[in-house]
Parts: sequence; C-alpha cells; structure tokens
Amino acid sequence: MTQTVNLVALQMTSGPDVTENLDVVATQLAQASLPANSLVVLPECFACFGTRDGHLLTVAESEGKGPIQARLKALAKEFNCYIVSGTLPIQCDNPQKFTASSLLISPEGELLAHYQKIHLFDVSVADNTRSYLESKYTQAGTQVVVADTPIGRIGMAVCYDVRFPGLFDAMDEIDILVLPAAFTQVTGAAHWHTLLGARAVEKQCFVVAANQTGVHQNGRETYGHSLILSPWGELLAQRATMPGVVQQSVSLAELGKYRQSMPLSQHNRFRSHFDKSS
Repeated sequence: MTQTVNLVALQMTSGPDVTENLDVVATQLAQASLPANSLVVLPECFACFGTRDGHLLTVAESEGKGPIQARLKALAKEFNCYIVSGTLPIQCDNPQKFTASSLLISPEGELLAHYQKIHLFDVSVADNTRSYLESKYTQAGTQVVVADTPIGRIGMAVCYDVRFPGLFDAMDEIDILVLPAAFTQVTGAAHWHTLLGARAVEKQCFVVAANQTGVHQNGRETYGHSLILSPWGELLAQRATMPGVVQQSVSLAELGKYRQSMPLSQHNRFRSHFDKSS
C-alpha cells in the first residue's frame, strides 16, 4: 500500500448542463497540478444539479456506459488519478427511478467500486426549498461498499449517509472515507463539521468530503466548505464557499499511531449490519 497519498476534493456550483459541469471538472484538475495517483472526490450530483424535479431521469446512464462515465474514465487516465464520481444517476430495474451512484475509477480508467446511496434525503428544512423528497426518483442502495486499492482501503458514502454512524461501523477498518455531498446551507452550517469530525475520529481514518456550494439554478443553496480531516479530527485543508480545489498530501503511516495508542476497533463491543426492513 502506498504510504503517502494526495487527497483532493473538488467544490462546485453545478448546474443543469452536463457538458459544462464536466468541463469544470477538467479545468479544475488541470489547474491543480496533481501528483500521480491522487484521490479526487467530486460533489454529489456534480454532473447535473439545480434542475426541475425528475430531470435526472433524462440523463441517467447504464453502469459502464454513457458520456458522463466515459469522460470521467478519460479524465482519470489523463491526470493519472483515482476519481470518486460524486454521484451520478445510474439506471436501475425501476424505469421511474435511478440510483444515486458513486463510482470509484482507477488511474487506468477502470471501475473499481460502485456505491449506491443508502440513506435518502426525505426531510423538511427551513430554507428556500423547504421540502426534500429524494426517494421520489431515487432507489436506495442496499450494500456497504469498501474498496481495497493500492492507495488504501477506501470507504464510500454520500451526503445524508453521514448522519448514520452504523453505516460506517459496518465498514470495519478503513484508511480513507470519501463523502460526496450537496449539503444545504442550513444543515451544513449546523452539522457539517460536527458530523464529519465524528466520522473521522470514530473510524480513525482520513476524510475527504466534497460539497456543492452557492445558489443553484432552481434556488437551492448549498453550504460548500469541502474539507480534508485527519484521523484525529483535525482540519487539514478546507475551501470555504468559492468553487475550486482543496488538497492535502497525507501519510497513511500515521493511521497506525492513532490505532495503537487508542485501539478502538479492538475495544468496540458492537457491530452494525444493514437492516433491509427499513
């Protein structure tokens, strides 16, 4: 396993135009001067966001096929990096829904892992949107996903998932947690740093969280503050509200220091499992 890895979060104000959003990703990667084998995390709904209700159904792709996935694989090869695709809509067995899928792509352009968002954002928030019903068009995932890679053991989650610690306990030991998000301004200001810090500390892992930011075409407002955290919960790097790149090179050798001095995994008397009845 590589001992040093460059962690990267891309912060975006994505709009409805898929090509335009993909071009933004390409531009940000080109400007970042990334070292080889960096791990790049894109925000939730990076390719299409702020649209009318149900529009994502029109851009949903089948796994392994489609212009969004093709462009991401080409970018991974061009910049010799791992890419976590934020989320993009992937077709499922229900033609009226899609999965909010986070794909891990290798520097060779190969699909290494496919996580489907489990916890869907069906809530009320005191903001311009007020009521969110993600389950109307999104089919919830049913699998906890951890990917063993040359740059570490990567746990995959998305946005609202961060509020459910059982998911992360079920991952067992991980080195890096990746969390694409579109956290709202209201919920982000209240809970973003607290929840991510808790996940870093309890998992004793690095966290890379890439968020949407700003006011989107449909009036939805997102919080930004994409960040990278240490296994001790320290803020290593952060971007406030402007779109752009946040990155930090870290040593995975540090993980052993934390886990030896405070062996949480050994002391844990509880283990989570996926509840299919929910």
